[in-house]
Amino acid sequence: MNRTEILQSLTTPLGAPAYAPTVARFTDREYLNIVYRTDAEALRAVVPEPLTFHEPLVRFEVMKMGEVTSFGPYVEAGQAIPVRFGEERGEYLHAMYLNNFPATAAGREASAYPKVMGEPALRVDHAALVGTLDYGAERVATATMGYKHFPMDLGEAEAQITVPTYMLKIIPGYHHRPRVAELVRTRITDIAVKEAHTAPARLQLFEHALAPLADLPVREVVSASHIVTDLTLAGIEPVHDYLEES
Repeated sequence: MNRTEILQSLTTPLGAPAYAPTVARFTDREYLNIVYRTDAEALRAVVPEPLTFHEPLVRFEVMKMGEVTSFGPYVEAGQAIPVRFGEERGEYLHAMYLNNFPATAAGREASAYPKVMGEPALRVDHAALVGTLDYGAERVATATMGYKHFPMDLGEAEAQITVPTYMLKIIPGYHHRPRVAELVRTRITDIAVKEAHTAPARLQLFEHALAPLADLPVREVVSASHIVTDLTLAGIEPVHDYLEES
């Protein structure tokens, strides 16, 4: 294999790539979103500069992917933090857990999503929408919401999940220093919201040393939504280089 062939390879291992080099299209992507108030000091410990936040809010999400190009169906859960980058409002992706290795590898390598393996699930149980997240055999999150109690404006639902998204792109180098350390930005594109509802909701987070969602404790549930969409994720663009800054 010559230099040109090596540089055309986008993922490893070369003989059996971890994921397909294609843009994923999500069909029937189902969200359970619970926005909650947490401790401001806890947020200050995890939100990277130059991002800032106005209120100590977190959005816990469980996403059930009905069909995804190249990945197939899977489920994902995590935490997103409403932030500002200058004058722009968006969300910082703090943690993501999913049960699909190719989607985990692609999210981390081709983009900058903070993905690790976990066992999330989303189901309807006795008129309640239930989202759970297990890390190994241990439960680390349980979210419940009334199932389709009140219709939600579709435009409001779209605005809720299409805000700009910020992530840290960190690639370790040698000699214990990063080769890449950037704040990057992306946004959902080509979206069609099929249905959206709201209802009363509750969220429990359980302490775990390796899945520390409870480090952002639930103080008050602010809102909840259940949204079904088709969408495409855009590529990422760097907006701040920490190595250049230093």
